[in-house]
Amino acid sequence: MSAAPLNSVYLDYNATAPVRPEAIAAMTRVMGRVGNPSSTHAAGRAARAEMEAAREAVAALVGAPPANLVFTSGGTEASNLAIASAVAAGAKRLIVSAIEHDCIHATAQASDAAVEIWPVSADGVADLAWLDARLAAWDAADGAPFVALMLANNETGVIQPLAEAAQIVRAAGGWLHVDAVQAAGKIAIDMGALGADTLAVSAHKIGGPQGAGALAFGPRATLFRRQHGGGQERGRRGGTENLPGIAGFGAAASAALRDLPHYADQAAWRDAAIERLRAAAPIKVFGANAPRLANTLCFAAPGGSSETLVMALDLDGVMVSAGSACSSGKVKASPVLAAMGETDLAGAALRVSGGWASTETDWVRFTEAWLSSHARLQSRQRVSAA
Repeated sequence: MSAAPLNSVYLDYNATAPVRPEAIAAMTRVMGRVGNPSSTHAAGRAARAEMEAAREAVAALVGAPPANLVFTSGGTEASNLAIASAVAAGAKRLIVSAIEHDCIHATAQASDAAVEIWPVSADGVADLAWLDARLAAWDAADGAPFVALMLANNETGVIQPLAEAAQIVRAAGGWLHVDAVQAAGKIAIDMGALGADTLAVSAHKIGGPQGAGALAFGPRATLFRRQHGGGQERGRRGGTENLPGIAGFGAAASAALRDLPHYADQAAWRDAAIERLRAAAPIKVFGANAPRLANTLCFAAPGGSSETLVMALDLDGVMVSAGSACSSGKVKASPVLAAMGETDLAGAALRVSGGWASTETDWVRFTEAWLSSHARLQSRQRVSAA
């Protein structure tokens, strides 16, 4: 299967991944049948079996019990459900890391709870000392602390110290929500070992279809239904389940678990690209001193423009991103990089992210295209200065 249009290179997997053949096959199989998973006749039971097999596959990807996994329309809804449940359970103040996805920040701000921003280091790593001190001074009148910290950042790829954060949160009797959307399928995940109380994942980031996700939850979290209707998802989310999407999600999860070593291989391809780029320009790699996803490179060169570079690379047949792809197609300065103190370079940042179908050649093609674009930009700047 081709992961991108003919003769082009697609390195924007952190935005969305090409759908895997296994997911297409599973969705096609399910769509060729009839049956509501809630029906008790033979067709309904077959549909239910498909859904539960997918639930087991997704749960295995994140190390959660299948019974503790609720299917949603995506990672955004999953995190919405976690935050709304915490507020319904009595949380009056939410702590959200500065590098969280917009779905976390926006949902927290839209809730009835107060919101505090948890700072990060210059490499984009959450400040554990800050969290420890803040929870030590927690006011019981604010209810149990709710803390949101993603496992791996969607822009920089920086992997967060979740297990250490979980110890701090649990000592304070709090609820830790983990957005694992970018980490799933790229690094091994064990929800129990991480200490997460709720954990969100999304199908389309791992080669499944868009419009399917899940929220896994542990014994310390109580979910409150937000989408009312029938008794689907054990009463936790009303509405007939998106069975084709769920089946594709399950197939993609199984394939992603199988292919975890492929992601680790990409670190060498990414690092070789960095060396070639550094030989031509004084680039800044964001999060370079922190653990990162092997597939992700976020960097900038002084004097560049994210929007101009994305367009230039696209014309050369190489598709990358300026950062998060969840801003209605707009290219804007990254709040994540701003939180890391990189306000001067944020407007020049590019994010390059490989995935399940990426090759070393793709990374070489990107490097050559960027070097050509950078050389043209430098030439124009010299002419303008003359």
